[in-house]
Amino acid sequence: MNAVLERAGLTMLRRIDPERAHGLALLALRMGLGPRGGAMTSPRLRTRIAGLDLPNPLGLAAGFDKNAVALKGLAGSALGFVEIGAVTPRPQEGNPRPRLWRLPEDRAVINRFGFNNDGMEAVAARLAQRPAGLILGVNLGANKDSADRAGDFAAVLGRLGPLVDFATVNVSSPNTERLRELQGREALADLLARVMDARSALARPVPVFLKIAPDLTEAEIEAIAAVAEDAGVAAIVATNTTLSREGLRSAMRDRPGGLSGAPLFTRSTRVLARLSALTRLPLIGVGGIFTAEDALAKIRAGASALQIYTALTHGGLSLAAGILQGLDRLLAREGFASVAEAVGTERERWL
Repeated sequence: MNAVLERAGLTMLRRIDPERAHGLALLALRMGLGPRGGAMTSPRLRTRIAGLDLPNPLGLAAGFDKNAVALKGLAGSALGFVEIGAVTPRPQEGNPRPRLWRLPEDRAVINRFGFNNDGMEAVAARLAQRPAGLILGVNLGANKDSADRAGDFAAVLGRLGPLVDFATVNVSSPNTERLRELQGREALADLLARVMDARSALARPVPVFLKIAPDLTEAEIEAIAAVAEDAGVAAIVATNTTLSREGLRSAMRDRPGGLSGAPLFTRSTRVLARLSALTRLPLIGVGGIFTAEDALAKIRAGASALQIYTALTHGGLSLAAGILQGLDRLLAREGFASVAEAVGTERERWL
């Protein structure tokens, strides 16, 4: 997309209801109005994580394209991989509107969507037509009224696992009642055991990631790292949105839901660094990445790959190309021949 047109489009979208703007952005991608260059790559940016060979380490976090409706448009972006979802077994509406608020003064967003999605069967039909070459994952969710949430995660993996390259167990959304309770040691061990059983039943078992919250104690982080290792999880995604409102200036700061964007950067990076000190599992850093400097800081804190979402609501999909170009230059300037060489080199700064 021409940069001038993209800026004009973003200006227009910021003037309307944020959830409607989100829908229009997806529509634009479906109509072919997004970037067309494809994933950016270079010898320094090429990344391998959990058996996946990525052209670069920067992916799209779950939540943007929940229902896999804009994959063709996303495939034209500079991003190295895309995660859809969260997807639940049955379709569900999610929480009542309004459920998405912009906090421009804080470069942040609050959402309380509640796993609104079309359900795994509708998503499966779309994934059958996924663009060639796009590295794609699915964020696994549970229906709000489910009597067996662990069973829901396993069911979605069983249905969509053959159609994706990785799957993420999402027990960290603050917008589904009692979901975060599944991060406790016993509940998480049981959940992951059932998910890994479903993975083993796939003809082509895919790597399973675990996405955690930023609002965890030291003891909880240690327990999660141990359980994830024992279960055979391939990577940990750190982190989802926060319930904290510390330091916010916006009039919307007290809206209910999970906060994402710039205010999450420090909190999520500290969790990332702590995990990096506790486990040899590869980590995916998420939370508050707006610039190449932010991206490199996450990598040096311990991330082998990265994901963004909220920053794109401020800068559009072309922001990804700018971050990656800058990251490539920064790696070269700091003397790193690859992303892997930089991983964890400044972990202590965040501990």
